[in-house]
Amino acid sequence: MTSQAEKDSPPQGDWPEAVEVLNEHGRCDIVLLCEHASNHMPSEYGQLGLDASHLQRHIAWDIGAAEVTRLLSARLDAPAFLSGYSRLLIDLNRPLGSPGSIPVLSEDTNIPGNVGIDEAERTRRAEIMFSPFHERVAALLDRRMAEGRPTRIVTMHSFTPVFLGIARPWHAGVLHAHAADLAAAILFGLRTDAALNVAANVPYVISRDADYAVPIHGDDRGIPAVLVEIRQDLLSTRSGIEEWADRLAAALPAHETETAS
Repeated sequence: MTSQAEKDSPPQGDWPEAVEVLNEHGRCDIVLLCEHASNHMPSEYGQLGLDASHLQRHIAWDIGAAEVTRLLSARLDAPAFLSGYSRLLIDLNRPLGSPGSIPVLSEDTNIPGNVGIDEAERTRRAEIMFSPFHERVAALLDRRMAEGRPTRIVTMHSFTPVFLGIARPWHAGVLHAHAADLAAAILFGLRTDAALNVAANVPYVISRDADYAVPIHGDDRGIPAVLVEIRQDLLSTRSGIEEWADRLAAALPAHETETAS
């Protein structure tokens, strides 16, 4: 049983930082986010009552997305922000307080450890896992805007080939709200490979009620922002991950900018 004093103490042990930042001063005008990079869950949570196998599923993280993000950061010389905790504890791409923020059901799986948690625990997870990530992103965006540096946001995700029994034919999707031009440019670049089935706003759509990064960090600031989804079976091998990193590096309309002195 964890005491209140222990709960109030700074995270340590199997509590990593909420955000891993790569190449923070990169010259590219693209800023990469990967909100579902990790399936890590501190032992205190007892896997939220789930079998260990569930932590390897999409319900716990976006399989392959972190690896693509890391490669893109290096290829583009772009800043990247990756999450440190499983989306099952708190989803960094859902508004706080929304049904998907701390899910009690994910896809077809009940999440026992999220049922009936009190407001103190909700606040604790937000303060440890959610807020530090988004505050770090916001700080970089504020700094770049103050320096007059052009910025575009690309958030990296992956999706399951089959969802609740329904097959998904797309290889990738580019989701957007306000940034239709950026989405179209990325899709144009990807379609140089005629074998790819890619489209806008599949397999999901951006919604202010169910998304955070694109509306809050992008649209509300006037920064073009899109969410890229890649089908997970295409990221099941290292060669597949590298192939998609190369594709996106070529497709993204990125421009290096001089860092302000």
